[in-house]
Formats: sequence, structure tokens, C-alpha cells
Amino acid sequence: MTLTKSSSVSYKRHRFPPQIIAHAVWLYVRFNLILREVKEMLLQRGIDASYETVRRWVIKFGPAVARNLRQRQKHPGDVWHLDEVAARISDRKYWLWRAVDQHGVGDCSEVGGLRLGQENV
Repeated sequence: MTLTKSSSVSYKRHRFPPQIIAHAVWLYVRFNLILREVKEMLLQRGIDASYETVRRWVIKFGPAVARNLRQRQKHPGDVWHLDEVAARISDRKYWLWRAVDQHGVGDCSEVGGLRLGQENV
């Protein structure tokens, strides 16, 4: 969340300090919260900003924060382990796969999901 130091976006003419703006946008982008949840989290810390203000911050500063988060994200390793689980729910068999690299970072977008199995194992 070091957007304030390495960003080319100007925080001039904003009512709130750059750290508060960066934190609000980071919360929205990183945890996929809705604007009203971010507003409530700021309000719990004594910062009274409307959800519309947070929306404007996300539109203006969101792409830079998202780019920063993507750059800081670990790259997956070259060795992957596949976990497979079979669960029976209401007499139907479900299969769940999860891929984990050697660092323990899971990636459900590469391999994973829920599939109905009709196998008699």
C-alpha cells in the first residue's frame, strides 16, 4: 500500500490526506468490498467520508492501486501439487480440485472447481 510514494497520481486538492485515500482504495480493490462497507470501515476509524467520495477515489486512484497489487503478487512456482477431494452430498458425488505450488500458494483459476461425478467407486 505504498501508493503515496511511488505514484504519479496527484493527491492535491483533496480534503483527506493521501494515506487515508490510499487505504480506502486499497480496501476496496484488495478485498473486493462494496463502497458502503469501505465507508463504514472508515467511519469506525473516525473518518467521515461518503460512499460517493470513496467511489470517486476508486475511479481516480483504483487502477494505480490494482497495478501495484498485481506487481507485488508472488509469481507461481514451477512445481505444482494437485489435491483432490471427493464428497458425497445427498447421495451425489462431488469432486473438488485445488492446485498448490511449492510455496503453498493456491490458484483455483488454473486448475480447480466443482464437478459432479457419476462414478461408482
